Amino acid sequence: MSTQTAELKRLAHSEYWDERYAEVGPDEQVHEWFRSFNDLMPFFDRHLFQVRGPETAPRILHLGSGDSSIPEDFSKMGYKDQICVDFSTVIVQTMSLKHGNVGGITWKHADVRCMDQIPSESVDVTFDKGTLDAMIYGSPWDPPDEVLDNTGRYIREVSRVLKSDGTFIYVTYRQPHFIRPLLNCKGVDWDIKVDILGGSGSSFDYSGFVLKKITPSVAESAESAESAEAETEKRSSS
Repeated sequence: MSTQTAELKRLAHSEYWDERYAEVGPDEQVHEWFRSFNDLMPFFDRHLFQVRGPETAPRILHLGSGDSSIPEDFSKMGYKDQICVDFSTVIVQTMSLKHGNVGGITWKHADVRCMDQIPSESVDVTFDKGTLDAMIYGSPWDPPDEVLDNTGRYIREVSRVLKSDGTFIYVTYRQPHFIRPLLNCKGVDWDIKVDILGGSGSSFDYSGFVLKKITPSVAESAESAESAEAETEKRSSS
């Protein structure tokens, strides 16, 4: 195993993040992964602000929130029902103290692969910026079993906690054709749309995924529509 692969594997373990967050002061930020709030404003506007404005009081779950400023930025816009989960006890304690007077944000210590504290179908919006990516290493064409296990458990948990009309918003620097198979793991059924987000002072773009759960009735309707369309084409050609 290469040194780089070994280092990437560590990203899926809480001990690594406890050490990293402990190295900085309470008023310092380790990193704002994959674009800042201002960078993502147009994307958020299309898929959150215009769809679920603060007046609708959506419950927003930040997955592996780390020390991102985005929950606080959302709070300033009026979103007052936010839950931030992270498996680093260090960052949960730090952010709980730092944002104790910021309205509408609750911090919980939890592993996104098993969020027992979050009831099923209780969340309107889930947001991930870098958490899924931290579980990925090795060949993107043939991911290791550990990657498939970690990402599969995580994605099934996201699907579980989302309401039937909920939305999963995910920002990544990885190419969509490598990410789609991980998102479409066993046990979930998503309608997936992708926005290509321009690079931020770098040579590559980011992708913004917007996923919605496909309910059986929706899936059946789509299947019926496809069957009707196929029958119409068949009749037209005969």
